[in-house]
Amino acid sequence: MADEAKAKGNAAFSAGRFEEAVGHFGDAIALAPDNHVLYSNRSAAQASLGRYSEALADAERTVELRPDWAKGYSRLGAARLGLGDAPGAVEAYEKGLALEPSNEGLKSGLAQARQAASAARRQSSGGSGADAIGKVFQGPELWSKVAADPTTRRYLDQPDFVQMLREVQRNPSSLNTYLSDQRMVQVLTLMLNINLQHQSNGAPEPHPAESAPQTPKQKPEAKAREPEPEPEPEPMEVTDEEKERKERKAAAQKEKEAGNAAYKKKDFDTAIQHYTKAMELDDEDISYITNRAAVYLEMGKYDECIKDCDKAVERGRELHADFKMISRALTRKGTALAKLAKTSKDYDVAIETFHKALTEHRNPDTLKKLNDAERAKKELEQQEYYNPEIADEEREKGNEFFKQQKYPEAVKHYTEALRRNPKDPRVYSNRAACYTKLGALPEGLKDAEKCIELDPTFSKGYTRKGAIQFFMKEYDKALETYQAGLKHDPKNPELLDGVRRCVEQNNKASRGELSEEELKERQSKAMQDPEIQNILTDPIMRQVLTDLQENPRASQAHLKNPGVMQKIQKLVSAGIVQMK
Repeated sequence: MADEAKAKGNAAFSAGRFEEAVGHFGDAIALAPDNHVLYSNRSAAQASLGRYSEALADAERTVELRPDWAKGYSRLGAARLGLGDAPGAVEAYEKGLALEPSNEGLKSGLAQARQAASAARRQSSGGSGADAIGKVFQGPELWSKVAADPTTRRYLDQPDFVQMLREVQRNPSSLNTYLSDQRMVQVLTLMLNINLQHQSNGAPEPHPAESAPQTPKQKPEAKAREPEPEPEPEPMEVTDEEKERKERKAAAQKEKEAGNAAYKKKDFDTAIQHYTKAMELDDEDISYITNRAAVYLEMGKYDECIKDCDKAVERGRELHADFKMISRALTRKGTALAKLAKTSKDYDVAIETFHKALTEHRNPDTLKKLNDAERAKKELEQQEYYNPEIADEEREKGNEFFKQQKYPEAVKHYTEALRRNPKDPRVYSNRAACYTKLGALPEGLKDAEKCIELDPTFSKGYTRKGAIQFFMKEYDKALETYQAGLKHDPKNPELLDGVRRCVEQNNKASRGELSEEELKERQSKAMQDPEIQNILTDPIMRQVLTDLQENPRASQAHLKNPGVMQKIQKLVSAGIVQMK
């Protein structure tokens, strides 16, 4: 699903695996081509790789799908700035701020774009070409300015970046090679701004190699030409409204933390008070609503929980909240509905709600709750349908049809009897007999085993199972079944006869009395039996079989082991081994 691919892309992006993130977002887009968030995320990943043309295409698609979404213009501005279109970046950031004036990311991007546009205009008056721009990296203040700037300072700890700077210092024309790296773009912007501020004619400072050798008397003059420290930028003005908004959000977070602490202490009333206060302070975070819903759920106030969850979903849609938050609200609503269903006996609405939650985000916990609700619904339906009296009537009808040899009709009535009373071993036994008559041996074997499971002392279950295994020519297994039945009913004639017939068939194999066709058929069936396969692949048994052929004296010691002897007997019965 698109959500799964998106989640993988987000994880890869957070881990710095941008190429992988591009691939996952591409997979998500293939599944949801009209989801603007996916294009926005891929644009960010492309920009991180320096692929600004691809980032621009995704950003333009984002804006096309959601022209009223401020983040789309942030992506658009970043892509344009990466391509060197500073005026276009300014335009994009301004459009985004028109939609969301308080967005700090847009404000920062706009300031950077305006700075780059101004630097480009001033630089154009003092020269052109990569060499002219590259020479700004040759000034003596390069390393000190990079180290002083809080944004670029951390780059000096990265060996690959230091190597790039040194290469540009040695060869200014190589600058274009590294402009796909956002770090180099930031340093270039920084250096252009410094040079333009401290050069009156806009010309680049001369290369140190072009300057005349300095004498000791010239050192004071060189010192006098050192640039003055760059003034600290003025802090961005914040409106009173924005300041108040931040304060309210901070206060809401404190209330949420207090609510969480109270919830952990099982002080639910206090937790509700704190979450309610947080909701009043900040209506742009639905986590406060879902947290209060969780408290109501713990308190057994399911109706209040459902109302809060509905409110969270509605507000989340308005805010374009994360799909996971919407899914969490729907999951809590489904949980409350499932609790109510224990008395109302209506699980359908809970099941429907869990399905909606999984549509938003496929969460293992939600899936488990859905499976639990569906299982509870099935059990409830079985309980409501349970009626032993009607089950007995259906069983009798099945018996009549069985006597008339109308086996399909008998199966139909036995099946209805089991729906009315699934705990009656007699019905499983009777239906197993029908399946045997119809040649549906696997179905009959399953019913016979269920009959024994429900009542291990019911002899009919063993005779049904043994007969089916005998018809399937699994004589060794049939013998075990008949012998197990005799433990509960030692004088049962059907069980005794079954043992006699199985022993007779096994003796035929041991005496070599099977025809070639019968032997091949028995061996073929045996090789499909997992138990036979395990015996043949057992290293100890392989050695035993080798000794039987090559070292009769050693084989006598093996035959004294009851476990080994039993396995050999199975192989003999299966026609795999013949004793002479």
